[in-house]
Parts: sequence; structure tokens; C-alpha cells
Amino acid sequence: MRRLMFLIPLVLFLGLAGWFAVRLKQIDRGDTPDRLPSVMIDKPVPAFDLPPLVEGQPGVAARDLGPSAGESGKVRLVNFWASWCAPCRSEHPILMRLAGQGVDIRGIDYKDKAADGQAILARDGNPYAAVARDENGRTAIDFGVYGVPETYVIDRQGRIRYRQVGPITPQDLQNRILPLINELSK
Repeated sequence: MRRLMFLIPLVLFLGLAGWFAVRLKQIDRGDTPDRLPSVMIDKPVPAFDLPPLVEGQPGVAARDLGPSAGESGKVRLVNFWASWCAPCRSEHPILMRLAGQGVDIRGIDYKDKAADGQAILARDGNPYAAVARDENGRTAIDFGVYGVPETYVIDRQGRIRYRQVGPITPQDLQNRILPLINELSK
């Protein structure tokens, strides 16, 4: 029996190594957990009307994201973020660059203290045309947010066309988001 006890770590190691090998093959085939499906793709944005994060600036509402917003033909991004979210900070420079290129980004500060969200924007810059507070997370639930950051591409008709789970990377921006914005803007 004691001799078998020495085999337990070996068996556990081989099992774990086998699981990693299978998972790496799945990832190589494109089966990646960061590409979570969304039932909201090609559906209108859910109804919502959130108060502004910063006093005296606009909040964000569903009516701001479709043809009734007064700027028909405008593709917009909706970015769910929070001050306590480290990956949100890593994507912030990319959002600042997008805003500098004229992309209309609406921010929704998710389950955060208003003062903390305001402090991040004051320190790092505000890439949002409008930014709102989702204190109880209800709007995030309606969008199908799994966690922050998440970004949605909204077409000219106010329909969700793409969902980016996790921080936007330069590769995501070049390979998915910008080409889709350009296509939807035509």
C-alpha cells in the first residue's frame, strides 16, 4: 500500500498534463472561453435610462443609441467598466485613442461608487461622449454582461452587432472592432 502512495502524485501530474494538452488543442481550434456567446447579437439594445456619472454631463439611455438619437448613421460603442477593474484600466488608453479618432463611445460605470469612477476619469481622461452609473447592475444584466470590461458595437438602428468580452486589445481593435465599425458606417 505504501508503494502505491508514491504513484498518486505521478498520476495526478499525468492527469493534469493531459487536461492541459487537450485544452491547448481546443484553443488552437478556436474554442476559447473569452468568446462567450450573446443572445443579444442582432437585437435592439434593451430599454434603459441611466443617470450621469458626472454631475452636469449627460447620462446614457437606449434612445441615445439608435436612429432617434438625431444623428442617424452613427455607429456607437457601449463600454461597461468600473474603477475597481484592473483590466478596464489596461483598455483605457485604447478607448482614449478611439475617442480621439472620433468614435462615439458611451460608458456605463458598473456597480461602482460614483466618486471612484469620477476620480478615474479625472486622472486618466474621459473617452466617453456620455457616461452613466449602473449602481445596481440591472442594465448590465439586460445587456447580458458577464463581467467588466465588456464593450458592445451598436449599429445605426440601435441593434447590438458585436460583443467584446474582456479588455479591448490592439489586435481586437484592428481585426474585429474597427472593421465592423467601418462596415456598419457605410
